[in-house]
Amino acid sequence: MQSAINSARAAEEYGLPADRIILSAKVSRVPDLVRVYREMAARCEYPLHLGLTEAGMGAKGIVATTAALAILLQEGIGDTIRTSLTPLPDGDRTEEVRICQQILQSLEIRSFTPQVTACPGCGRTTSTFFQEMADQIQTYLRNQMPVWRDQYPGIEELKVAVMGCVVNGPGESKHADIGISLPGTFEEPKAPVYVDGRLVVTLKGVNIVPEFIQILNQYVERRYASQPVISAANERA
Repeated sequence: MQSAINSARAAEEYGLPADRIILSAKVSRVPDLVRVYREMAARCEYPLHLGLTEAGMGAKGIVATTAALAILLQEGIGDTIRTSLTPLPDGDRTEEVRICQQILQSLEIRSFTPQVTACPGCGRTTSTFFQEMADQIQTYLRNQMPVWRDQYPGIEELKVAVMGCVVNGPGESKHADIGISLPGTFEEPKAPVYVDGRLVVTLKGVNIVPEFIQILNQYVERRYASQPVISAANERA
């Protein structure tokens, strides 16, 4: 830690501007990373790049990285972040970027894509339909973002709920911007849809998914469509 600070100060003495310097420590244990970056933040004003070095594979690496970065980011420490996972053979390295984005979005530091709230399933939801629908909606939102990001400013703040029964479904749906509560085991085969906290329609039958996506598209268009720009000449007219 002290070596990094000394090296940065030496670089300044040799003429490198301070705004061209960012410090990063190679640490592979969560407690050590938290301790080192806390000390660096207390001893210098240089920007800090957070990341757990050699975090590992899969869930272990994701959990360890999230645990370390969440503590520091919540304390206001860190200017840039990274996730360093050991990929599977032919694995997709863009997963590391998505994890970083989700960490920032979960901490409400920055939003990147609409979020889907979905229950884990239990004895009340023996059907996997709500799980499949949650995945379809999340995939649909992700695929739409390259277009929506430019077309609908603020769309990354959208919150969608896809719930599996009447116990938690209506409550979570009401707290989302738009949500659907699917029928659980032994429940009546109806799926109420809530928009901005209000019940607007109840879906039935085999077309629940495309019908909900249509309602979702209409909501996005209505809420996030850019307002036309009024020129000064039009205002005078």
